[in-house]
Amino acid sequence: MYDSILVPTDGSEGTAVALEHALDIAKTRDATVHALSVVDRRIRMAAGVEQREAVANSLHDRAIEAVEAVADAARDADVQATTAVRKGVPYRCILDYADEHDVDLVVMGTHGRTGRDKLASLGSVTERVVQNTNRPVLVVSI
Repeated sequence: MYDSILVPTDGSEGTAVALEHALDIAKTRDATVHALSVVDRRIRMAAGVEQREAVANSLHDRAIEAVEAVADAARDADVQATTAVRKGVPYRCILDYADEHDVDLVVMGTHGRTGRDKLASLGSVTERVVQNTNRPVLVVSI
């Protein structure tokens, strides 16, 4: 039933809690975990023109770190993992990725980064994913 599980990640504590659930399910089902981090293009565009490239590079570096952390945790749990980084609007990229890879389950936390690290809360991303997919979504309360 669950051969592939998508874990959208921003590297936050909320993702770590959701990841525990995803890895437990993946281990019992012999499923692959897909770690996806989305570089939110709106944050880059909100930066001053002279800062946009630096902001984009910083966001991309954080996204790489986030998916690598998921992949490391999966390896530690003896679960197969694949990683991807996309640029765009987070909920749309998550939905597109789920469709492209025909994932069986999306596992997300209720909230991601806080303060200056977010333009729109992961809570709103989670809500939009839930509202716009027919795939099962496990929302882990953070």
